[in-house]
Amino acid sequence: MTTTTKYATQDLALKQVGQRSITVPNAARIGRHRRPQPSAVTQWWTLTGRTVRAMIRRHELLVAIVAPLIFTVGFYLPLKFVMQLQGINYAQFLMPIIVLQAMAFTSISAAQMSATERITGFSSRMQTMPVFGPVPLFSRMSSGFLRSVVSLTAAVIYGYAIGFRFVGGLSQVMLFCVIALTFSTCLSLGGDAIGSLSKSPQATSQALTLPQLILGMLSCGFVPESGFPEWIRPFVRNQPVSQFSYAMRDLAAGTLTPNTLVPVAAWSIGLIAVCGPLAYWASTRRA
Repeated sequence: MTTTTKYATQDLALKQVGQRSITVPNAARIGRHRRPQPSAVTQWWTLTGRTVRAMIRRHELLVAIVAPLIFTVGFYLPLKFVMQLQGINYAQFLMPIIVLQAMAFTSISAAQMSATERITGFSSRMQTMPVFGPVPLFSRMSSGFLRSVVSLTAAVIYGYAIGFRFVGGLSQVMLFCVIALTFSTCLSLGGDAIGSLSKSPQATSQALTLPQLILGMLSCGFVPESGFPEWIRPFVRNQPVSQFSYAMRDLAAGTLTPNTLVPVAAWSIGLIAVCGPLAYWASTRRA
């Protein structure tokens, strides 16, 4: 072997060794520093934080505090003396419907939020990104749940101001809150589905306001069943707002029975079974 060939062979060997020494560690570094795929919990937490910050900027939590006050003053003062003449403690009687109306108000906000995300293209962007399907819906429900908790707390405080009291024990109080928040979740799922299918947040809120007012007025939340005409009493007695108000009234008095709890459980399961899949489908469908 000549000297030239010997040096050429050595140079080729050194180059191969150099390539191996460079290529292998670089590949390892790339593998080590590859950005991990965020978990569904991380995505949910990030989107929920974004939604809550937007709620704070739009003063939605302040509205959640003020709305029960408006319901309390608007419903309690005009009917207080009329109900007292019938021997009814109206603060105790009225409190469930004040809470339920406040919870129903949150479903309108949920519909507006989902409609806004749809028309601004945020929902479409989420569908093109590696985001788990139900995460945007869960984040909206979580922020709506926070709004409901704030509104429920405010409503109870206002109720205590007009004379409402929890007579039952702590377990009854907790179940009272669970039923109220379950009602809110059912309506929020329905509102979110309607908002995701709508192209106008304003039209969506207007469309949801009227049915809620009608169901509220045609319920046993404001006046006893005997205050309605005979022909409409079956509807008034059995519709969900009345059934929820019956159970919450009994819980406040510490006299809950299975006869009032079972219809609430049935309505809750039925509404979630219908509104839950509908909200998921509307949230994940391609526009």
